[in-house]
Amino acid sequence: MGLAGQMLESVGKAFIFERFRPKLKGYLSRAGISEVPFALMGGLFWLSIFPVAYLFIFKVWGIVIEKSHNPVFQFLLAVVSWSIVHFAVLAAIAAVVYFYLDLRIFNRTKKMEAVLPDFLRMVSENLKGGMPFERSLWSAIKPEFGILSQEVRLAAKKVITGTDVDVAIIEFTSKYDSPMLRRSFDLILEGMKGGAKTAEVIDRVIDTIEETKELKADMAATNLSYVIFVIVIVVIVAPGLFTLSFQFLTILQGLGERISSSGAEQAGASLPISFGKVSIEPERFRDFSRYALMVISLFAGMIVSLISKGSIKGGIRFVPFLFIGSQIVYAVTMKIGTSVFSGFFA
Repeated sequence: MGLAGQMLESVGKAFIFERFRPKLKGYLSRAGISEVPFALMGGLFWLSIFPVAYLFIFKVWGIVIEKSHNPVFQFLLAVVSWSIVHFAVLAAIAAVVYFYLDLRIFNRTKKMEAVLPDFLRMVSENLKGGMPFERSLWSAIKPEFGILSQEVRLAAKKVITGTDVDVAIIEFTSKYDSPMLRRSFDLILEGMKGGAKTAEVIDRVIDTIEETKELKADMAATNLSYVIFVIVIVVIVAPGLFTLSFQFLTILQGLGERISSSGAEQAGASLPISFGKVSIEPERFRDFSRYALMVISLFAGMIVSLISKGSIKGGIRFVPFLFIGSQIVYAVTMKIGTSVFSGFFA
């Protein structure tokens, strides 16, 4: 590691206290990261200075100047403001990194759950062939099982160094938030302690896992109509309603300007409706519509994920498609609506 890397690593270590490093290392290991990337943390700290400088110069400094003309007070206020802005930017970066790592842990967990029945089936075959449980478990470690093989290999290393098999397996299953993984190995270990035939217990566990997967697939197929309904609402109905609202606002604004410019205030006094100035600018409403569609797409993606996958993290990939689709439909409907309603006050 060069001098620059050592400097970045020292900066990264300055933000992580010694007592928090073991917990952080354990959390990163669940995401497949063996070592704490202190150099990357230091690099993110230095990169965060650029957005902080931009926000401070173009957003905060003007407010500092307005508050006081005393140079000492301005300096103190500038230091406090910089610290607050920098802390907020670092918190935002930390939130993004945490979201990425949490999503990566979730994907690793789902990959292990997907290959768990095949792994246990191989363990059962080894047991039926006369191998003891520990040997059957280690012999089932194959490259095609991916992350699960890596975790079982780590458990095997702990056993070699003197840890009991059940303790090593419990430590492995407790690392991940996976009821399927934890309950499966807990049942196997309890069966071993109770004197039951381990191969038969594993076969029953495999049957239960496969039945659970089939039930989840049936539930997802049954709820497909709800998923389609939510997607249609977000991608088609919501942009269309915002477009109609924008056109209605434009018509009201044009009608009010037409009446006021023609000098019809006296004639309008006899009307049951009085037209005043529209307080909402159409351009601001258009910006609001775009931001609202972003928020709607985010929560709709969560709903679709819950319905189809049973978890928000499992379907977070739906959000970009909903966002892009709603924005494209909104742009198209706005062009169509503008061309249709533009002749009203031509």
